[in-house]
Amino acid sequence: MTTPMETGPTDIRFLALGDSYTIGTAVDENECWPVLLATELGSTTGGGPAYQLEVDITATKGWTTRDLLNGIDDRNDLNNNFDLVSLLIGVNNQYDGLSLPDYRIEFRQLLTTAIQLANKDSSRVFVIAIPDYAFTPSGGSSQQISDAIDEFNTAAQAIATELNVPFLNITPISRQATADPELVATDKLHPSGKQYARWVDEVIAPAVRRYLA
Repeated sequence: MTTPMETGPTDIRFLALGDSYTIGTAVDENECWPVLLATELGSTTGGGPAYQLEVDITATKGWTTRDLLNGIDDRNDLNNNFDLVSLLIGVNNQYDGLSLPDYRIEFRQLLTTAIQLANKDSSRVFVIAIPDYAFTPSGGSSQQISDAIDEFNTAAQAIATELNVPFLNITPISRQATADPELVATDKLHPSGKQYARWVDEVIAPAVRRYLA
């Protein structure tokens, strides 16, 4: 999915790689976090410069790391000139009972590919932590799920750190959903637009502005 925006001197080509958390399953298209980020960065509120983001999303509900690798391979229109690339992937590896060692291997491949797509500039790539769906009605407050999410996030963060890529931790926000049910979408599993907005406002946009400065 590509969301074109008006071009200008601060035009940014942004590629978001992931799964249902990137496309915004169960929320309107304009409530998924990549589009919310484009809106936020297009504003001069707070005195910062405005950036016009052209958002390109490669993500599908249910995708694992292997699915995302295949999805990238299937696209023949990607080049290595993106100004910004994000990666959020792994919840379906955990949900499907796939191994953590395999996740590490495939996540490293994905992050290496993301850096290549950002013209080999790791400072223009960022990883977003996996949210914790245990804190949704479908997750049932399962400590086993939370522990597994922590393990996958720890693996992703370690690889990101090794490759000099920022790791943006939105997981604590997802864990507030029990106290605030409005952070969960109507499907009782995925984040709501309100939660995605908090990811952007509190974690993602401030970090990305620093990278683009």
